[in-house]
Amino acid sequence: MRPHIPGRDAEFTPAGAADGDRAAPTRGKLLTWPVFAWGLWDWGSAAFNAVITTFVFSVYLTSSAFGDPAANESALSVGLALAGACIALLAPVTGQRADRAGSTVFWLGVYTAIVVAVSAALYFVLPEPGYLWLGITLLGIGNVFFELASVNYNGLLSRLATKDRVGAVSGLGWGMGYLGGIVLLLILYVGFINPEVGWFGVTDENRMDIRVSMLVSAGWFGLCAIPVLVTQSGKHAWRRWAAIEAAAGGDYRALAGLESEPVDPVEAPARIMRHEPLAASYKHLWRTLVGLYRTHPEVLWFLLAAAVFRDGLAGVFTYGGIIAQNTFGFTSGEVIVFAVAANVVAGVATIAAGRLDDLLGPRRVILGALTVLVVAGLLVFVLHTAGARVFWILGLVLSGCVGPAQSAARSYLARLAPQGREGEIFGLYATTGRAVSFMAPMMYGASIWVGTHMVGAGAGYWGILGIVTVLAGGLLLMLRVQDPAGRIIVGE
Repeated sequence: MRPHIPGRDAEFTPAGAADGDRAAPTRGKLLTWPVFAWGLWDWGSAAFNAVITTFVFSVYLTSSAFGDPAANESALSVGLALAGACIALLAPVTGQRADRAGSTVFWLGVYTAIVVAVSAALYFVLPEPGYLWLGITLLGIGNVFFELASVNYNGLLSRLATKDRVGAVSGLGWGMGYLGGIVLLLILYVGFINPEVGWFGVTDENRMDIRVSMLVSAGWFGLCAIPVLVTQSGKHAWRRWAAIEAAAGGDYRALAGLESEPVDPVEAPARIMRHEPLAASYKHLWRTLVGLYRTHPEVLWFLLAAAVFRDGLAGVFTYGGIIAQNTFGFTSGEVIVFAVAANVVAGVATIAAGRLDDLLGPRRVILGALTVLVVAGLLVFVLHTAGARVFWILGLVLSGCVGPAQSAARSYLARLAPQGREGEIFGLYATTGRAVSFMAPMMYGASIWVGTHMVGAGAGYWGILGIVTVLAGGLLLMLRVQDPAGRIIVGE
């Protein structure tokens, strides 16, 4: 049955408001086994986010072993920008196709498995200039499939908690990701990177310590992804989703402008591999965008604002370890120690901010975090000669703000996404982010280029100005956005 395509009478339903026979939502539990299992994916994903993308492999790849560090940083920026373009093209239609086939969990498993395989393949990147582009290519492929997996993963959020708990659950997941990063980084630091002879006789010859760490990271992520795949599959999962929907006051989450009803849970297994032309998926996507533009332009404004500031947030973590090493003189071991401290701060701050999200609204959390990030980033640039202690202080401040902003952005959209359309909406979320994902790498590289022409060699610290510019742009756009009043529904 095709849904009614609404006109401009579509509106937001106030959170908790009754509608006819719908009962007001009851307050849901926060910590349940399905929520914890879901959070374990975030815990395990730190293997890719913290170890590979931020603090270990990217630092290794931009070191002097692969050539001039500044040139390596520029090459890495190009590779990540190309990966972002691929994500922008693929994320919304892959999320939509998973929704329409009822196969969100299936594709979460497939994409996660690919990320695990790519992570393990990083072992073969030797510390020689000829291996630079192999490392960049693998890192780019990993980023593409990690983002596609995240689309399906984020789409499960509204199936885990009622809307009065979405902020806390989202914050818990992000916080578990940071804490998982701490544990894994400590294991790698103590077991392989710091000692002259590590576990299993691993040394730093040919940077075997870093390369073996990639194998451990791959196994870590793979194991931690299993619980969510198990708990969100089968009839028991569908019953839990129905119970959460009933607790929220019934099925009131239809979305303006979408082309077809979500697949019936009973039919889902038979339709996982249903073939649909890619062109048809883009056609459905276009109609969704038109429907949102006509009835809910404020949602599009949020997607634009979030796209910009999330790219800046990604830039903070992508280039943080590089700036620590190349500008403030951190050794590889000191980068790991800093990463551990940063993840402690980020994990605690994100879990705490999840509670504030539910109390104050995600918009206030995002605006506060972005403001602090812009100020702290400017101070890193101004005080770049002040020594490692300054970076410790400002770096921890930056770390404490990135997670809350990311978590609040996710909960903002989860509060709006209609049932059966989470993958498509979070696919748009990923696409709008990746459509501008060239901004942070481009601005980072461009700022270094400008700095090199102004001050000569050693201008890597200028890159922070590019990241601050992107964050400030997202902050200005977010000022136009208001907190969600409730789910998007079709007006009667």
